[in-house]
Amino acid sequence: MNERDQRNGGFPSNRPGALAYARSTADALPQSAAIELSRVLRNTYLLLGLTLAWSAIVATLAMVFSVPYLGPIVTLIGFFGLLFAVHKTANSAMGLVMVFALTGFMGLTLGPILTHYMALANGPSLIASALGTTALAFVGLSAYALVTKKDFSFLSGFLVAGTFVILGVVLAGIFFDLSAFQGAISAAVVLLSCALILWQTSAIIHGGETNYILATVSLYVSIYNLFLSLLQLFGMAGSDD
Repeated sequence: MNERDQRNGGFPSNRPGALAYARSTADALPQSAAIELSRVLRNTYLLLGLTLAWSAIVATLAMVFSVPYLGPIVTLIGFFGLLFAVHKTANSAMGLVMVFALTGFMGLTLGPILTHYMALANGPSLIASALGTTALAFVGLSAYALVTKKDFSFLSGFLVAGTFVILGVVLAGIFFDLSAFQGAISAAVVLLSCALILWQTSAIIHGGETNYILATVSLYVSIYNLFLSLLQLFGMAGSDD
């Protein structure tokens, strides 16, 4: 074997073996990447299902024991504090603990809101409608991103700007009465949440997100906000009847 053959991995460069070796190596790379993407996607949806179920259990317990509304300041501090903890521990087993701590806390904040709507005459139907629409929207948007494999990374700038705007509105709502704009705010959150679902699903299937814990939290927050915003919109529409 000459020096040139050694540089080609042991296959003579002028023989069919060299070409076969190169092809097998090239084929192995995309296959390995596809397996990794499938693993991230599978783990994300599995963990998402578990966290949604856990939140539903906590929300139900909060309703049964009449847990009071924590207030916007406590809710924001708890949410961002736990979200920061998730990001700090996302690459370790502790990340899973933090995910369930975050989603459990969000379920706790959801309980008093559901209690309020359940007290309305058409409360159960409003909750059922919001829940069904949220599920339909999530499945439809996720399926669209998965089937078309379209890259929605171009939404990044819009999502960052929209998130800061909504956060600013939420903070302003602590000090000012923005109830007159509640319909517009809820509609904006619905659009932003739908865009986030498309963007996050696209990021997973295109390799932009390889951490299923972070992907799960992103999708969970989108679903949570989508449900609450739809509930508010349906409630406003129902009160006009």
